[in-house]
Amino acid sequence: MKLNYVAMPVGEAERLRQGGPDAYGDQPERRISDGDGVPCRHCLRNVDEGQPYLVLAYRPFSSVQAYAETGPIFMHAENCAIHDGDALPPILASSKSYLLRGYGGDERIVYGTGGAVDAEYLEQRAMELLARPDVAFVHVRSGKYNCYQCRIEAA
Repeated sequence: MKLNYVAMPVGEAERLRQGGPDAYGDQPERRISDGDGVPCRHCLRNVDEGQPYLVLAYRPFSSVQAYAETGPIFMHAENCAIHDGDALPPILASSKSYLLRGYGGDERIVYGTGGAVDAEYLEQRAMELLARPDVAFVHVRSGKYNCYQCRIEAA
């Protein structure tokens, strides 16, 4: 199975960069990166030291419902190219472990799919989850802070 790593859509990133409100209706906060642990959810790379970035509340779901978690994320304040989806994103090679959760086509958590995974087994676990008929996509979250990283789908 081939995996597709899905980043924040271009239109959403542009809307936020132009001052659009985040998931809570607030303006994204602008900061300068110290180069340590500032993963952009659009290009799926870290924001380099000295570069501006945005901090905002993000809900990576198509609608508001009980399982549509919202939380803080970072993204480049200036334009960056969206991750191509094919290769393991650089932001998923910077921690020792991640949280993975499978979701059905209705965007609800599929119980029994969530758990911490060592980084070296992330792709293997994502493939196992996506092989299930009840799992449409997988969310990857930070193992330390539970922040959304990206979505994985079967390509």
